[in-house]
Amino acid sequence: MANNQNTRYNMREFLAFTGASMLEDGKSVFVGTGLPMIAGMLAQKTHAPHLLIIFEAGGVGPILPELPISVGQALTCHKGIAATSMHDVMSCCQAGYVDYGFLGGAQVDMYGNINTTCIGDHDHPKTRLPGSGGANDIASFAHKTIIIVGGQSKRTFVNKVDFLTTPGYLSGPGAREKAGLPSGTGPFRMITQLAVYSFDEKTRGMKLVSLHPGVSVEEVRDNSSFDIIIPDKYRVSPEPSDRDLEILRKDIDPTGMLIGK
Repeated sequence: MANNQNTRYNMREFLAFTGASMLEDGKSVFVGTGLPMIAGMLAQKTHAPHLLIIFEAGGVGPILPELPISVGQALTCHKGIAATSMHDVMSCCQAGYVDYGFLGGAQVDMYGNINTTCIGDHDHPKTRLPGSGGANDIASFAHKTIIIVGGQSKRTFVNKVDFLTTPGYLSGPGAREKAGLPSGTGPFRMITQLAVYSFDEKTRGMKLVSLHPGVSVEEVRDNSSFDIIIPDKYRVSPEPSDRDLEILRKDIDPTGMLIGK
């Protein structure tokens, strides 16, 4: 929130709250490391107590007492319904049992394709990134994918990703289905420090849903290398309540490992 003077929360807390608000009670979500984990936990501790959280290493349906260090920590099975394997949870995703995939990204394009592999040429990169992990599988088969990019800029919102790690709508309408991915799947929401976006049903291009408090449409446009669809009507993103912040700080991440102090 470039112009927001609110000091009640920091950006990571705001992004976690925004992501949590998109998760529904009684649904399943496959979470990646970092903010997606925090968002899933916050949703489960507030409006979605029956949210089924799934971790890549095999933890299914835990009631997490605190933030795990990674998706492979034993804590991800705490009071869960299963402590299974990566093979089993990925198979559940492929079989169509996962409602939401929740991922991060380093680069994205207008169709929600994600790069987490490298910046620059693959064989001689400027920067080597962590890679796919399970992100490719999750975004390929989950019914809806939510993506968080904390630093929207022309370097992260690019015309073409340097490496296609994880599929969005690929080259546009019908491309996912042509590639053999299940019909009806794909990116659902994109969350950045500036706004929340959806993907237009006709063009599959990124479309503004809500501006965060203090952010202008001009900032959204100035921080993207591609044209974002700006509808006539859009909202202002809700802000976390004091109770949301208390849960984030005291129950989920008391050390400030990911959300900071």
